Amino acid sequence: MNRGWPAALLAGGLLGFAAAAYPALWRDRCLNWGARDDEVARQMPGDKFLPAATVVTTRAIGVDAPAWAIWPWLVQMGSGRGGAYTYDWIENFFGLNMHSADEIVPELQDLAVGDELPLGKGQRMRVEVLEAEHALVVRSIDGAWVWSFGLYPQAPSTPGKCLTRLISRNRIRLPEAGPATSALWLFIMEPGSLVMERRMLHGIKDRAERLAETTRHQQLSLALRSLSAAPRSARAR
Repeated sequence: MNRGWPAALLAGGLLGFAAAAYPALWRDRCLNWGARDDEVARQMPGDKFLPAATVVTTRAIGVDAPAWAIWPWLVQMGSGRGGAYTYDWIENFFGLNMHSADEIVPELQDLAVGDELPLGKGQRMRVEVLEAEHALVVRSIDGAWVWSFGLYPQAPSTPGKCLTRLISRNRIRLPEAGPATSALWLFIMEPGSLVMERRMLHGIKDRAERLAETTRHQQLSLALRSLSAAPRSARAR
């Protein structure tokens, strides 16, 4: 008997077990990574645009920064714009033209409801909701995909911190498909979307926290310079 057969059988058995167990044991964690139960149940502004979605994901992360430091990174997202702050090489393998920006791009901040953002060569996303520093919702032109971002301030656990919950929700209507296509979505696309979106959320978090920290240092430096420049008599009052 070929010595490779036992290892192949074991690998096949483990793969089969993982596939069988994913819907029951891991799918909920995959679809709702980082989100609390109340965040999964929360109504978001984009829900009304696709109430009968086939797949809904709600993923979230805590950001040690105020909403104003997160918002500009969301506004400038998109193909040929600020990117998606995830794995650019994977995005660009599929022709999405994503180049994640590490700084705020002023000319990309003027976003309005009704604007259409490119997503690769064939897809476009229309801005449906734009509530500054609170909610951004985009919807595909065919209406089969709604992507919502929400910013929700939270009481910080550490004094001096300003925690904001960043929630990303995707609502997707899948076309009717056969078993093979359904399995591809379930076992490949769903876990793959977690890998990309987790990276994106961390990418936004890192950039926002860096912006907030830099701004705090600049404000403190400006205040100290103003104090130093003040006449001694004024400082003594």
